[in-house]
Amino acid sequence: QVQLVESGGGLVQPGGSLRLSCAAYGSIFSIVDMGWYRQAPGKERELVALITRGGRTKYADSVKGRFTISRDNAKSTVYLQMIDLKPEDTAVYYCNADPPWRAWGQGTQVTVSS
Repeated sequence: QVQLVESGGGLVQPGGSLRLSCAAYGSIFSIVDMGWYRQAPGKERELVALITRGGRTKYADSVKGRFTISRDNAKSTVYLQMIDLKPEDTAVYYCNADPPWRAWGQGTQVTVSS
């Protein structure tokens, strides 16, 4: 049973930065592609950043150039460095495999507001 634990969210002003972390317990982490997803109020959950098991990355157009995804296979952890945050980045952020496992973590809230 996979357990995903996200952390690092918070309240930040526009233009600020945050670094999210996600530990994946009980998973075959090193051999799957991992992604960061987000869900804003009233919107569908969307995949914003992906890192393959080989380390290649891909980003949604809305975050390209501002978000950086990375992974540490030894720690079964995936990270999301976010800079130049905008109010439209406000959402609950989740990590999961791509395609996602059935289990989701609790997510971490990111709020961008002045």
